[in-house]
Amino acid sequence: MDKLKSVLSGEEARREDRTVIETVNEASSLSWATRVRGFIACFVIGGSCTILGVCMLFIPRIGLTLFIVFYTFGNICALCSTMFLMGPVKQLKRMCDKTRALATTIMIWKNFGLALFFVILQILSFSWYSLSYIPFVREAILRLVAVCLK
Repeated sequence: MDKLKSVLSGEEARREDRTVIETVNEASSLSWATRVRGFIACFVIGGSCTILGVCMLFIPRIGLTLFIVFYTFGNICALCSTMFLMGPVKQLKRMCDKTRALATTIMIWKNFGLALFFVILQILSFSWYSLSYIPFVREAILRLVAVCLK
């Protein structure tokens, strides 16, 4: 019955004119609370896999392979977590904003001797990047650090 109503009212023709991006954005009608829960869940899973990957790095022989698997999965999961907050299209458009350019650049780097350093740096930069999607959180953290350093 709903299909018949949409055809008769002309809504069906408007639906066919929409792009794929508009259809995806309309389909993702999650509430803000659900988006935050999804973000937290993916971020925690991603962070846990990343930390587990770093721990696996020190296992002889298979450690490097396990590091690669867990670390890569953790990064992908953590990056996907921010899609809950902004949506995938908006996130990809805003990744290179001037407030996120440094964090985006750091997310691309890798190597073994420096692996541990870059893992820590990447976790910190991704956390800072993720916090940029939550209004006023980065400013609050900067003020807190300034107060703690005084």
